Amino acid sequence: MKDFLSPEISHQEQWKLIKQHLDYASQNSPFYKQIFKENAIDISAIKNEVDFRRIPMTTKEELQQQNLDFLAVDYTEIIDHVTTSGTLGNPVNFMLNEADLQRLAYNEYESFKIAGITKNDVVQITTTLDRRFMAGMAYFLGLRKLGAGIIRTGSGLPGLQWDSIKRFKPKFLVAVPSFLLKLIDYAKKHNIDYKSSSVRGVICIGESLLNEKLEDSALRKKIQELWNIELFSTYASTEMATAFTECEFHKGNHILPNLIYPEVLNEEGAPVENGEIGELVVTPLQVESMPLIRYATGDMVMQIYEPCDCERNSVRIGPVIGRKKQMLKVKGTSLYPQHIQEGMNALEISEYIIEAKKDDFGNDQICIKVSEEVLMKPTKIQELLRDKLQIKLEIQQISASELFQKKFPKESRKPIIFHDLRSI
Repeated sequence: MKDFLSPEISHQEQWKLIKQHLDYASQNSPFYKQIFKENAIDISAIKNEVDFRRIPMTTKEELQQQNLDFLAVDYTEIIDHVTTSGTLGNPVNFMLNEADLQRLAYNEYESFKIAGITKNDVVQITTTLDRRFMAGMAYFLGLRKLGAGIIRTGSGLPGLQWDSIKRFKPKFLVAVPSFLLKLIDYAKKHNIDYKSSSVRGVICIGESLLNEKLEDSALRKKIQELWNIELFSTYASTEMATAFTECEFHKGNHILPNLIYPEVLNEEGAPVENGEIGELVVTPLQVESMPLIRYATGDMVMQIYEPCDCERNSVRIGPVIGRKKQMLKVKGTSLYPQHIQEGMNALEISEYIIEAKKDDFGNDQICIKVSEEVLMKPTKIQELLRDKLQIKLEIQQISASELFQKKFPKESRKPIIFHDLRSI
């Protein structure tokens, strides 16, 4: 069993792990061997963060186009083959050997501990473990390492979820926050006393529960108004193979400094100040199969340096404000799809998608397509959104079946709310 340091490590200990990671990649990764050679980088001369930033950032396009060049172990060692979600394009292949699966288990073990889950708890996983989805496997492995009880219901099927809750009485769920609203709606329609269920908390994935001011998002408020449970935000990606998780004080997601080195950078590639927004660039540590160095995630986040009330000293990452490539410029106002989603959540409208196109002059055009089953009139939605976003957006009604097909395409593992058609 691979031994991992405690996450409560010093900066000096973290830097030793970074140096080990650089040494490993330089010896075993064809991609990074070439990068270091082309850029005349002597990794033995990298002594601090300024030196480290001399290494070029790795892009998703490079990972996609030169995929096997990132493989640093023999292909026969690979146990688990997964792909990214493909939010911004075609999914990218990713591979894990035994050591990486142990690291993945350890990551979730520590993440669940941050949220207060213990070996005495029962946890219901309402996300898929199939369809090449790394996170579902990670949750199972982490809970197994923790010694907690596990219920693998998988995604969807509200009836099965409630039957499992009744049978096995989990204290926690792992779920997409918006799915909780479907569970509540199903419970109401089938006379299930959900407020008296065993569930006390949810590890939430895929959707932010804080806004830019580190205040509860409209989605979190809406869920907790209906169901008095504690919601823990998480942030992760396949490429990072590492999760950032909220503690009980809900003021940003804690990193695991023994497993990842994050940078939050401005347009010039320099670190942002505390509380400022920049692009998250990550170096996952102690990865063997496909090590990455300075991988540009494209996610715009806030880095929080100040100590947390839980007394953990690690850096925290604020909510994902948006994806760098998804930034919209509408009538002189810059915003991200997440800002529109926050506004729609505040209006308690969930059946919609957002489409972005270019007009004849190359300007961004936004249309929010809402299900005909939504009772609020388009003109009213437009008016209320304008009050929140300070811009007027087009609202269009479409049939519920058409919306479902656009929001849940067969090839996707999760709902697609933002459809970027600007390059088509």
